[in-house]
Amino acid sequence: MAKRGKRIIEALKKVDRTTAYDLQDAIKLMKEVSTAKFDETVELHVKLGVDGRHADQQVRGAVVLPHGTGKTKKVLVVAKGDKAQEATDAGADFVGAEDVIEKIQKENWFEYDVIVATPDMMGLLGRLGRVLGPKGLMPNPKSGTVTFDVGRAVQDIKAGKVEYRLDKTNIIHVSVGKVSFEDEKLIENINTLVETVTKAKPAAAKGTYYRSMTLSSTMGPGIKINAAKF
Repeated sequence: MAKRGKRIIEALKKVDRTTAYDLQDAIKLMKEVSTAKFDETVELHVKLGVDGRHADQQVRGAVVLPHGTGKTKKVLVVAKGDKAQEATDAGADFVGAEDVIEKIQKENWFEYDVIVATPDMMGLLGRLGRVLGPKGLMPNPKSGTVTFDVGRAVQDIKAGKVEYRLDKTNIIHVSVGKVSFEDEKLIENINTLVETVTKAKPAAAKGTYYRSMTLSSTMGPGIKINAAKF
């Protein structure tokens, strides 16, 4: 078992693991125990009362956070003709068709964070499922990354669009900003995300939807949030 450093030990002393804090108090405490020398990313981890093994209980989608994430994502758009030009005009970092698909296949090229593709290109791009899937890069209609409206998709991603989906333990992990963000901006981002996840509640989900919520910074300890307030 790895030894914990003095910084993390001191931070843990300030966090009561048995307490579920109100959101505003959790944010203030998170900032207090975030002592890294860089601007840490703030993450929200939400355990849902669903069983993601069943198709009718999957929770997945995307939302544009009002204040962004504090990180500008590099976007690759796979499209042809007018749609390729639309993507370029919207600020896409990379645009191509068969050429970029071949580059990914032959060179293991991954110098981007998100791929947007037009539906007509998914037949070719789908062949790279084994490569893109494990990295979470395969475009998906539910997250808005398979669309003919590529200009809007690029703009939304650049503005702070984040994807959310269940992991194998039915937990959603989403970046909601940076430690340097004002408290109110973090609160608005988190509330926007939770409202969206609430609307995405599957009809087949029974019982308590929000089992637990935890807030953390990149190097900081997890801080429980009172999920009942949501």
